Amino acid sequence: MAATYKNHRAQIEAILTGWGMPEDTAGRTAEVIAWADLHGIDSHGLSTMTMYHERWKNGRINMSAQPRIVRETPVSTLIDGDAGLGHATSILAMETAIAKARNIGMAVSSVRNSAHFGACGYYTEMAAKADLIGLVSSTTSIIQVAPSGGKDAKLGTDPISFSAPGIEGQPFLLDMATTTAAFGKVRNKYNEGVPTPPGWLVTREGVPSTDPLDVIERGGSLTPLGGTPEGSDHKGYGLAVMANILSACLSGSTLITSPMHMKQPYGQDISHFFMVIDPGLFRDIEDFRGDVANLCEALRSTSPRDPSKPVMIAGDPERIKARERLEKGIPVGRGLLEKIRAITLEHDIPWMLD
Repeated sequence: MAATYKNHRAQIEAILTGWGMPEDTAGRTAEVIAWADLHGIDSHGLSTMTMYHERWKNGRINMSAQPRIVRETPVSTLIDGDAGLGHATSILAMETAIAKARNIGMAVSSVRNSAHFGACGYYTEMAAKADLIGLVSSTTSIIQVAPSGGKDAKLGTDPISFSAPGIEGQPFLLDMATTTAAFGKVRNKYNEGVPTPPGWLVTREGVPSTDPLDVIERGGSLTPLGGTPEGSDHKGYGLAVMANILSACLSGSTLITSPMHMKQPYGQDISHFFMVIDPGLFRDIEDFRGDVANLCEALRSTSPRDPSKPVMIAGDPERIKARERLEKGIPVGRGLLEKIRAITLEHDIPWMLD
């Protein structure tokens, strides 16, 4: 089935408030989650509610969290997320960095004691809409990825996003996991009972697999971006370490490699990093935007290998998907729909997806 964007977002917000999240926080959180589904990033949309439900019931997410600034300078902010979901906290972090960058030219926000914050691209798009460059990274709670050449999982999917304003409404917007595929995509395959494409995961013995259960239940690992040593998976491994340094080491969070990871009294030990740069430090913003636009247009004009598949830049596929889903609705797989329905029945939450 397909739900309108309005109903889709309303259902997410209703579930969050039903779990005890304050209305303002629930509204901001639902906005980020629905944005992901609207733009075709289904791994970070409605499907995450099943994960949040489990973690909330296990006491790992504080639904009444009140984020607070614990350290601040003219160019930096350190925020404690109070063990809540990271979406609203991350909006605060990016809004704060944007405001500081407007005054001084660049700024960084660091968040600790947080939980999953959804799709990175939502926050870098905030910077692009403000005519600023944005860079965002995050750690994760689940240890799912072995270092390149290793057998034991030590890292997470550790996403990175980068944005720059160009043509109005069409920023360059890169949003990527540092694994071959985000865990949410594996979870979606599991929800629908279908195998993953080759190269996404390996068993706990390091043997290539296409069975989502090998990662979800049997101790297997996701592969670093590149998939194999022959595919240069050391690059994805290096990017994941970079994300952990920027997010965890700067904020003072528990490292994912620490024996104390996820051993705190509550929370998920997730941390985030947000950097904003004003191009006006170097040149006129319109000239900068013009060069970004020209670069992107030159790349789009590349002759495609397949005439039916034009060359795009990062952000284009998601914008195309958003226009399509605004018109036709956001699809929800039958397996996921049943899981969401069960959540609403369990907590007496109104059903809005029919």
